[in-house]
Amino acid sequence: MPVRDYYHDIVRNALQKDGWTITHDPYRLKLTRKKNLYIDLGAERLMAAEKGVHKIAVEIKSFRSASEMKDLEEAVGQFVLYEHLLARYEPERKLYLAVPEDVRASVFEEEAGQVLIEDKIIRIFTFDVNQEEVITWIP
Repeated sequence: MPVRDYYHDIVRNALQKDGWTITHDPYRLKLTRKKNLYIDLGAERLMAAEKGVHKIAVEIKSFRSASEMKDLEEAVGQFVLYEHLLARYEPERKLYLAVPEDVRASVFEEEAGQVLIEDKIIRIFTFDVNQEEVITWIP
């Protein structure tokens, strides 16, 4: 089992406050040859207006190392790998990167982060660390 991220419980609580049901903690990707990868959370939410269920997988990143750009590189690499594996094994589930709101302001408003969002390479949502609430879904 993977080590839980620093903000794991905060993100879990924020998603539940936002109306999501946590379905997997962690979400296991079973690969051939008995290899496994773990995404931090799986969740779903009933969308009454669309008469359907939205499913997501969430990878939580704290960006707490000495280099935000190194953290960004690692997060993007992990996101791209998981995104492609989900497309094969559970294409209806969308992957999101969960980051604290201050990380969005310091990393994803800079050019490197903006390119990732504008070019639709990653999807993120931000959360308030103290209120344990989702703030923004991008896109």
